[in-house]
Amino acid sequence: MSEASRPIRWRLILGEGAEGALGCSLEGPWDECDRALGFLYDREYEKGRNVRRAEKRGGMGPSQLTVPDWINAVHALFPKKTIERIERDALERYRLDEMVTNAEVLERAQPNMSLLKAVLHTKHLMNRRVLATARTLVRKVVDQLMERLARRVHNVFLGAVDRRRRSFMKVAKNFDAQSTVRRNLGQYDPAAKRILIKKPYFFSRVRRQADRWRVVILVDESGSMAESVIYSAVTAAIFVGIRALRTHLVLFDTEVVDASADCADPVETIMKVQLGGGTDIGHALSYAAGLVDNPRRTIVVLITDFYEGGPLGRLLSVTKQLIESGVTFLGLAALDERAEPNYDRDVAERMVALGAHVAAMTPGELAEWVAQKVR
Repeated sequence: MSEASRPIRWRLILGEGAEGALGCSLEGPWDECDRALGFLYDREYEKGRNVRRAEKRGGMGPSQLTVPDWINAVHALFPKKTIERIERDALERYRLDEMVTNAEVLERAQPNMSLLKAVLHTKHLMNRRVLATARTLVRKVVDQLMERLARRVHNVFLGAVDRRRRSFMKVAKNFDAQSTVRRNLGQYDPAAKRILIKKPYFFSRVRRQADRWRVVILVDESGSMAESVIYSAVTAAIFVGIRALRTHLVLFDTEVVDASADCADPVETIMKVQLGGGTDIGHALSYAAGLVDNPRRTIVVLITDFYEGGPLGRLLSVTKQLIESGVTFLGLAALDERAEPNYDRDVAERMVALGAHVAAMTPGELAEWVAQKVR
């Protein structure tokens, strides 16, 4: 988001009632910022943080925020220092602590993606009892995601059709129509002009020879990547279940945390995530380079918004070294079910010029992409 002008800053501070005096109104992201601020600070003057309250009026605006939605909006819209001040005011000044101090409130909450993201944003504020309740909620949401995604991802790696061998697995996608017709010609009925299929035939399937491929998934922990972090943890856990792949999961901001040992359990991975802070993509890629033993059998999947906080030259240099060594390099600006990214296009384009693939994908699309590369 671009820097706010002085009138917009005052409008955000004073509220809707000051629009006439300031001669400006808010649109787009600034209106979203105002809505998020109003959710908390409108409590100051009986639902008005304004110098002068605006008249109450109806409209077709968005529905009222819930606490989890508000937390997610704050972390998406504001820089780290502002988030810390808003969180402090929410807890100390306005006692808006239901998400972080009240286990009973969390127990009654409906497990969903919005709640899961809010837990990730606030778990550092939770006491031990609330954190245990939050972990139970996280597991419920993750189990739902695993159930929805696992079958599709695993199906991608079932293997190719082997047309030289027959199979007793009577699966529609293995059906051998040509052999079935030829071997049942003796059952042809001239009067009805049809063949009675007495015995259908099916192709066998062979597993892909992907066991020599290493997949290194690097995940940016910056606040804007919350949903991608969740889907990355779930996708990595599914990949671990595919014995043909050697999967590594690495989380990073300015530091690197190798979560490979726990990535079979995405809940453990997710609860280790520390959203926010700086971003050093080049440092993470340097760590990934140390995991490569056979470059031509290695895929590095970098999941980030490409807003580099470290030296850009180092990021591009390590990217070039990996690609020139033979590593298959995929940069994902988003990994979730919408695949609608917000990212630094200039940095992404520079990496593409070096030979990287850059896209936004769903977990199923990522599985298909990886499967195509290892065939």
